[in-house]
Amino acid sequence: MRFAHLIAPGSSDPKLAALVDGRAHLVSDLVPGGPTTLQQLIVGGDELLDRVRDAAAAVAGGLAPEKMTYASAVIDPPAVIAIGLNYSAHSDELGLKADTAPTVFTLWPNSLSGHEATTAWPRSLSESVDYEAELGVIIGTAAKDVSADEALDHVWGYTVVNDITARDIQFSEAQWSRCKSFDGFTPTGPVAVTADEVGDPQRLHIWTVVDGHTVQDASTGQMIRPVSTLVAHLSQSVTLLPGTLISTGSPGGAGYSREPQIFLRDRSTVTVAVDGIGELTTHCRILD
Repeated sequence: MRFAHLIAPGSSDPKLAALVDGRAHLVSDLVPGGPTTLQQLIVGGDELLDRVRDAAAAVAGGLAPEKMTYASAVIDPPAVIAIGLNYSAHSDELGLKADTAPTVFTLWPNSLSGHEATTAWPRSLSESVDYEAELGVIIGTAAKDVSADEALDHVWGYTVVNDITARDIQFSEAQWSRCKSFDGFTPTGPVAVTADEVGDPQRLHIWTVVDGHTVQDASTGQMIRPVSTLVAHLSQSVTLLPGTLISTGSPGGAGYSREPQIFLRDRSTVTVAVDGIGELTTHCRILD
């Protein structure tokens, strides 16, 4: 099943909607007292999801999502965890070593934004802003000390993430959270898709188009550590709470490593996509 946070014309308040056959149905209308955010739906467990699924299958009509604004696919997760250097081609092109353990850092909630949103940053902070297409994993049930064999049982679903990065800051500081957490630097969406619709997370086409040119084109099967291994590893040191978003790393083709380099410019449009989930577009503005 597919869900999005949609904002109606004239409103600033995102509401959770189920997307069925190209139409949007507010979940709070489908189920009396139903959730208004994805986080509330996930915390409600399988019983609530089944009620929403049954109600959506029985309803007709609905809203046209293209007439509404998309907010971030996740808007109040308990944590956003990012994985770096999880594709050999990307670690090689950055000249960074993929260590024996995953590179883990956090992203700040102010960085979350939605499909077709505009992300702006000051020229004085960076003119070396890069794109990174990533598969986003959303935890469904609390995971602590789980094995790789058990890990996918704790995954609620998936979304698309663009892990936008200020490369000059990344290479000048010892940690990566700030360079990737400017306001709007973590677009997600357009939708969150339940795990049953995605199937094997290691068999998905992932790509990026910048200003009409395909710059990343890969498969999630090229991950150094698959989703199951990442969830198991993270769960050894921290309880992964329901709704936690894990961004699983980017394939090769980053703009920093191209000759000539390709960075996001004023008025650039970047679309990152994962097969079976969707295409996530961001518009860029550089502020003088």
